[in-house]
Amino acid sequence: MSPRPSLVIVGAGPRGTGLLERLAANLPELYGDRPLDLHLVDPHPPGPGRIWRTAQSPLLWMNSRAEDVTMFTDETVELTGPVRPGPTIAEWAGIDGRGFPTRLQQGAYLRWVFEQARAALPASVTVHEHRTTALRIGGPREGRQRVWLDGSDTPLTADAVVLTVGHLDAEPDPEQRALAGFAARHGLVHLPPDFTADTDLTALPAGESVLVRGFGLAFVDLMVLLTEGRGGRYEDAGDELVYRPSGREPVLHVGSRRGVPYHSKLGYALDGERPPLPRFFGPEQTDALLRAPGRVDFRRDVWPLIDKELGWAHYHRLFSTHPERTALEPDDFARAYAAAPPRSAELAALVAAAVPDPADRLDLDALDRPLDGIRFASAQALQAGLRGYVADDLARRHDPAHSADAAVFAGLLSVYGQLLRLGDRVDTGDWWHGFFSYLASGPPGPRLRQLLALSRAGVVRFLGPGLTVEADEERGVFRAASPAVPGEWTEARALVEARLPDPTLERTGSPLLRALHEAGARATTSGLLVVDPVDGRILERDGRPHPRRFALGPHTTARTDSAFTRPRTGGVAFRQNDIAAREALTLLRDRACRLPAPLPA
Repeated sequence: MSPRPSLVIVGAGPRGTGLLERLAANLPELYGDRPLDLHLVDPHPPGPGRIWRTAQSPLLWMNSRAEDVTMFTDETVELTGPVRPGPTIAEWAGIDGRGFPTRLQQGAYLRWVFEQARAALPASVTVHEHRTTALRIGGPREGRQRVWLDGSDTPLTADAVVLTVGHLDAEPDPEQRALAGFAARHGLVHLPPDFTADTDLTALPAGESVLVRGFGLAFVDLMVLLTEGRGGRYEDAGDELVYRPSGREPVLHVGSRRGVPYHSKLGYALDGERPPLPRFFGPEQTDALLRAPGRVDFRRDVWPLIDKELGWAHYHRLFSTHPERTALEPDDFARAYAAAPPRSAELAALVAAAVPDPADRLDLDALDRPLDGIRFASAQALQAGLRGYVADDLARRHDPAHSADAAVFAGLLSVYGQLLRLGDRVDTGDWWHGFFSYLASGPPGPRLRQLLALSRAGVVRFLGPGLTVEADEERGVFRAASPAVPGEWTEARALVEARLPDPTLERTGSPLLRALHEAGARATTSGLLVVDPVDGRILERDGRPHPRRFALGPHTTARTDSAFTRPRTGGVAFRQNDIAAREALTLLRDRACRLPAPLPA
């Protein structure tokens, strides 16, 4: 008798859990009560996976408010399958929705969601959990697939395979290999790009200087683990937070390309009239780009449309909510704005005439490089200047008078959804994802208050933008400098790369994805696995979608900002999960229908 139909999901973290939920929701309609083997492959706990596992420091937080985190669909998600509502983490855990849950709380929530999804499967589905790593996939395009697992000589057989492997490790690039070699020769410490919670920080001694390259969320985790994680504590002193060191902290000298931390999470909700989106970068524009011959250039063809779309979100909110800070009639401005070419002198002149205060204008270039051209007389002057910048950012991001910033956030989410439609026709590269994270996915406000306290205590020292890091063979130390303080170099015996590894297929730490790429899976120039933007099928180098292989998540061209989302915001990842689940179930049903009927008992 032929083997039962089988589906293998590689990666049982949040994205795999979301797919499992959609499989359970769609299975009664598309597959019925036919027998099915469902294999889940992940070395980490199903539900939380690696990033949200409960075996990590309780000091680490989520980067979202509890009320903004759900793993369940609602009527705003474009679904063919059924809506299955459920609680946010705030509702499930009974915690303050405006607070930021710990990662341990999120891990417990994800484990519960996984268990609910598994329990929703009918008895005809047999679930097999494999706590190991998938190594490679083989098999013909039109036949059953074979998935080899670490520690087993016998592969799993599958009618379809879905990769939901999440964020990945990476082999070091040439620069990182050179820095590691330099550190080894001179007895220094070099910590390459990695997930901070997984990094062994014991090599960073108390009281010594540490150069840190990277000022995003990986730095925030590093900051927490090397301060509170080593026994330091914070005290409220009126309007300021004061840090009381334990004496076991190193001194963190931090810089980056921008030289500033990611913008604080917004401290208020966007109420009232919302900007009508999409407007200047929507289906009409993406359809035109898809019809255009040749490849689409992000900077030339797409970025101007994004700039105009985000500007529309910003100014629509300003005119509708804060009209006293504008100088034209809203309808007149809207008509002129629509007629002006993106990023043109005409558009700039219109904005200058309509919005008197420059602080109320949206300048994405200035936002991206806030310290460009600024020079400080000394390193100490830089510390004061950066503290002022962070304090101003905190104040603005918690002041509803600047609610146009929240409208830009809504615009960024809209833009992300449109970029998914373009698939691999455009390679956004690392810059766009970094810019999105910098504006829309920054740390909670309390973390930046802590950063200010650490700066005042001398535990964190700012290096500035345009950071240069050198390996000084003669002196046997790492050196760092920024053009913001000409001639000022900082030396240290330790260097930490505070960022995630780049998700390239050539250097991925995943043997599975590396083998896929070598066997003919298509990749972008920045190393993302190319998938069909609609159903997630993996594209081969000849452009054909593989009929039995799917991929969802940050290692693909259809990556979204997260595997979970805010309630009632459309949930792009949920829609992708639903489509992929239905495609896989249809394929499995077709195979099940070809199997011989079981013999009577």
